Amino acid sequence: MNPQRCRLRAAVAAAVLAAAAGAMPAASAELAADHPFVGTWKFAIQQLNCTETYTFRRDGTGLVRSAGEISESTFEISAKPSPRGFYKWDHTIVKTNGRKDCAGQVMETGNTVSQFVYFHRSPDVFFICGDETGRNCIGPFLRQKGQGV
Repeated sequence: MNPQRCRLRAAVAAAVLAAAAGAMPAASAELAADHPFVGTWKFAIQQLNCTETYTFRRDGTGLVRSAGEISESTFEISAKPSPRGFYKWDHTIVKTNGRKDCAGQVMETGNTVSQFVYFHRSPDVFFICGDETGRNCIGPFLRQKGQGV
């Protein structure tokens, strides 16, 4: 990961972590059993010598482990990709243990963030992007086989 990706990762994390007043959205309707987003994923941040684990469940809830930080979220993701191949993903951090993540930041709850998920050549690798251009992305996130959700 190059320094630009580290800055993007920090910007994405800051957007996700930014506290905002407002209602917490409920988890979405249950995702199809074969939706490619469902599962457990690892994201290795080589410059920080740290790995994050993301678990996304069919009921629209998620769990992230990053260094000492553990956070829970609710999310909605489109059932099918856009014509450009991206899934729209809206997510809200709803609970955190208050510890620092891989980037040394502390998650805060409340703000809903919209991002785009792009599966790269298989349902086992994806990137998270700020838009559908594919230029401002972090990843790869790699599916962890045999870890049911």
